[in-house]
Amino acid sequence: MPESVLTFLVILTICAVIAIVAFALYRLSHPKLKENKPTEEQKEQFLQEELDRVLKPIEDEETAKKVSEYKDDEED
Repeated sequence: MPESVLTFLVILTICAVIAIVAFALYRLSHPKLKENKPTEEQKEQFLQEELDRVLKPIEDEETAKKVSEYKDDEED
């Protein structure tokens, strides 16, 4: 084999080893990636908590009545 091809293969091998070591270190330093993803029930619970936090009930009777009438009109 010519010397230039051999040099190329050595450099390629060194780069491959560096890439594999870097990937292994990345996976070991980020254990969060291995955690289970939330279930549908957990997602629904989180969504409901966020909606409850953001949306406040309407205390004024007159405004509540107008809002419910508006919702009824929209459904028709």
